[in-house]
Amino acid sequence: MLFQIQSYLKFLWHSKNEHAVHSPFVFNLLTKCFYDRKPKPEYSILKKYRKSLLENKNFIEVTDFGAGSKVFKSNKRQIAKVAKTAGISRKRAELLFRVTHYFQPKNILEIGTSLGLATSALALGNPKAKVITLEGCPQTANQCQLQFQKFNFKNIESEITEFSNYLQLTTHISHLTTFNLIYFDGNHSKKATLDYFELLLPTIDNDSVWIFDDIHWSADMEEAWETIKKHPKVKVTIDTFQWGFVFFRYEQPKEHFIIRA
Repeated sequence: MLFQIQSYLKFLWHSKNEHAVHSPFVFNLLTKCFYDRKPKPEYSILKKYRKSLLENKNFIEVTDFGAGSKVFKSNKRQIAKVAKTAGISRKRAELLFRVTHYFQPKNILEIGTSLGLATSALALGNPKAKVITLEGCPQTANQCQLQFQKFNFKNIESEITEFSNYLQLTTHISHLTTFNLIYFDGNHSKKATLDYFELLLPTIDNDSVWIFDDIHWSADMEEAWETIKKHPKVKVTIDTFQWGFVFFRYEQPKEHFIIRA
């Protein structure tokens, strides 16, 4: 906790808003998407999805392949508590919806479904998109399937798999697969994050958008983020503290932004 507080204070010291941004691409993203405060009808669906989880008092046995939880001491967890403490916040779900709606990606990959709070935002952002979401825990994935059916999401394909296994297979067929948006929220360790980054590089195109969750979760994750920023294929990054946005636009000069969102 102390590490994250110190990281957040550093973030506040260095962060800017749209008035300090001279890149037209990033300025438009901030003003037309990040800072769009208009109400959206989809927000009510996200709210109902969250409410249904918060009212679910059932327990599931969580199989955790990642860096573990800073909240839960046991793998037997109540769905309502997972949604409340470990799920994406309402504000960030709405931002993820806006980002997806803004870029209109056709093929979306989510690494780490959890209870589907972020998945629902991705699916609503572009209902015509194909959303592939990966979850390693069978009970969590099964709970999500019930949620997706309940809310009539037709564009979500859920895969119960260890992430590295799926991504290695995807790499072999990368000539058939381009992911326009990838949301990384599955394993908060430096090695796994960088492994996924390298495995998925063959699936990018010029307009691909990658979002890394919890880039300041630990010193290791901050190191992973710094390594990603320095990669020659990465042209623009935006650090919003909670998320790290990565863009590969070859026409852009290499720039890094720390933005309050």
